[in-house]
Amino acid sequence: MVLDLRGISTFTDFFVICSGTSEPQLKAIANEIETRLREDHSLRPVAIDGFPASQWMVLDYLQVVAHIFHRDKRAFYSLEDLWGDAPRIEWEVALKE
Repeated sequence: MVLDLRGISTFTDFFVICSGTSEPQLKAIANEIETRLREDHSLRPVAIDGFPASQWMVLDYLQVVAHIFHRDKRAFYSLEDLWGDAPRIEWEVALKE
């Protein structure tokens, strides 16, 4: 899920919120985000917090902050509800040919 925080947040423009079902899956998601943004767009996070065992990882790219939760922690923290006034952006998968 992508939340558009422009106009309601002073620290970022977008939250990307995703979840996995295991610690290895959380680590794989974080690694893929870092790799794709570094290789495809020459971007590196300014900060990384959390680790798979904490069941919540955050990758901060300033304008975009990616939250990677274990499924249960995502439901517990419910960022989507906390930022309920933020418009949700429909995610479209771009297929490479």
